[in-house]
Amino acid sequence: MLKINDLHARIDDKQILKGINLEVKAGEVHAIMGPNGSGKSTLASVIAGKEEFEVTKGKVVLNGEDLEGDAPEERAHKGVFLSFQYPVEIPGVSVTNFIKTAINESRKARGKEDMPAKDMLKMIRDKAEMLEIDRKFLSRSLNEGFSGGEKKRNEIFQMAMLEPKLAILDETDSGLDIDALRIVANGVNKLKSKDNAVVVITHYQRLLEYIVPDFVHVLHNGKIVKSGGKELALELEAKGYDWLKNEAVV
Repeated sequence: MLKINDLHARIDDKQILKGINLEVKAGEVHAIMGPNGSGKSTLASVIAGKEEFEVTKGKVVLNGEDLEGDAPEERAHKGVFLSFQYPVEIPGVSVTNFIKTAINESRKARGKEDMPAKDMLKMIRDKAEMLEIDRKFLSRSLNEGFSGGEKKRNEIFQMAMLEPKLAILDETDSGLDIDALRIVANGVNKLKSKDNAVVVITHYQRLLEYIVPDFVHVLHNGKIVKSGGKELALELEAKGYDWLKNEAVV
């Protein structure tokens, strides 16, 4: 599914990623953990193709295809989905109209016609019901006046509708109370399948109580310094990150 080989990246003159190697297979959930400034969000941004980051070495490959040179929208059309720490507000554009446009643009990029309105409406209803989203919510302007939990739930709804091959959740637990966290995590768990993969970026183990990872990787100073199973997250919760500073690079 996703293969990252010796990835180095910088923004302006600051080198942030310093040799990332990672493989994520279909059906797997990987958690990326690490202290502030370790490069977690930069890694997510580079996979998604954000143009402010410059890849100076290495490759990001999705399903055997090198993504170098692909714009963010091209990567999205190929199945990459990134949920943001701070989703933007778009006044005057309803959640429903936004998702209709996104789906049809993605279909167009793959040479398909727009989804018939009847099929689109059924899909919206089915996914909203699955994620426990009130239909009134779908008529509101995108993220305008939304609470933190509503913004995150809306992003999981977008993920459900777009059905990406690779979903990257960048600190999706940030600012969520326990009820909102559970609802968002349940939505992610319902969307997991043998045909897609999920990368969860988080500071804390609490999210991983709900979205159980197959693998946990610790990022420190731009490198993955340790990998393990879900028990590694518990160890980090208990001991912090300082003990990993001198670990060998995996």
